[in-house]
Amino acid sequence: MSQDRPFSILIVEDDRGMRQSLVELMEAAGWRVEALSRADRVAEHLTMFLPDVILSDVRMPGMSGLELLTSLDPNAHPPLVLISAHGDIPMAVQAIKDGAYSFVEKPYEPRRLLTILSHAAEQNRMRHSNTRLRERLMRLSGLDRVLLGQTPDIAALREDVLDLAETEVAVLLQGETGAGKDLVAHALHDLGRRSDAPFLALNCAALTPDTFEAEMFGTSDGREGRLLNASGGTLYLDEVCACPLPVQAKLLRVIEEKQIFPVGASSPVPVAFRVVSASNEDVQEAVVQGRLRADLLFRLNTVVLTLPTLRNRLDDLGMLATFFLAEYARIYEVTPPELSQADLAALMSHDWPGNVRELRSVAERRVLAARRGGGSMAQALQASATPEDVPETLREAVAAFERELIAKAIRTHAGRMDATAEALGIGRRTLNEKIVKLGLDKEALL
Repeated sequence: MSQDRPFSILIVEDDRGMRQSLVELMEAAGWRVEALSRADRVAEHLTMFLPDVILSDVRMPGMSGLELLTSLDPNAHPPLVLISAHGDIPMAVQAIKDGAYSFVEKPYEPRRLLTILSHAAEQNRMRHSNTRLRERLMRLSGLDRVLLGQTPDIAALREDVLDLAETEVAVLLQGETGAGKDLVAHALHDLGRRSDAPFLALNCAALTPDTFEAEMFGTSDGREGRLLNASGGTLYLDEVCACPLPVQAKLLRVIEEKQIFPVGASSPVPVAFRVVSASNEDVQEAVVQGRLRADLLFRLNTVVLTLPTLRNRLDDLGMLATFFLAEYARIYEVTPPELSQADLAALMSHDWPGNVRELRSVAERRVLAARRGGGSMAQALQASATPEDVPETLREAVAAFERELIAKAIRTHAGRMDATAEALGIGRRTLNEKIVKLGLDKEALL
């Protein structure tokens, strides 16, 4: 059993004395335990707590243990072990046929019951491990796409990822939007010793102080927090500079003390993470501006990896574009369009504010055009305007130009409105007014 991730069990037993006895047995063995008195509450409870194994009585008021067994999806839910004082051989055989992991008669022998439950939990984790392995291989192919290239910066980044994956040090990823920070974070997890444990990604910009503790730490009345569910794995803090300051204090305490206090609880619960964070802005400047706690940054930046921009690795453009064209050609079942000199010239002249993510989108548009028998990289780089879309009046033309210019600036500066306004040479208030007037959706642009 992993020290970071003890086995967990959901006990379903209507008899209070028997339920308490089972709870005490499993807690004494070091398991995380939750218990219910009715089987018809299991489905709802599994949305908050997904154990490694379920132990259920057979005969209970309302839904029986056998009915619970048939209601569970064997591909999505944990294995079920049935326990009954009224069991007989035909019932046990039928239960196994219906998908039960095992059948135990009361009175139970504690050591045998623990052995059965441990084997069930181990098998469940192995099944999920195999699923995660398949997902990991898919994500690693995504990493290869992002880190594909021969320029020195990208080659050095590949080596850094491989070296750091086997360590437990905190890593801060810096890079522009679309440079591949999420995939590098996944790679550090997937190639490391915590790869079989959860990967919890938190968009720090979306965290709110009022609900953070209940959502992340859980509550003493049974709601399990996301941090506890992900303990033993990797905690990925994305857009860390956008994290509200009160939440930063709570995250710092978790990282430093390696424990959480569920809301209403009187004692802490231990947690363990490998911490990876990411930012698309200057973290030191964020500290100076008071938006990022210096003590939190010191906990996050043991090692800093800077992802190169696409415009600084133009020698890789042709290779990346060819790779993405071939990928989307397979998806859309067409012959990959070849890159002409004009295509390469168009790619080289673009400034790539969206980095590799933007190049993927351009390649997909080019392949979609190829399905219709035409297209070029220059056209794929342009907005999808047609001659019929050209505004008829000067006012409409100016509005269309402003809309495109502001949208591009918002994407370039990753939604940072002060930087966007400064780049456009206008005030923040004027920028906000124009966004409203032009009907721009900031979230849709990022």
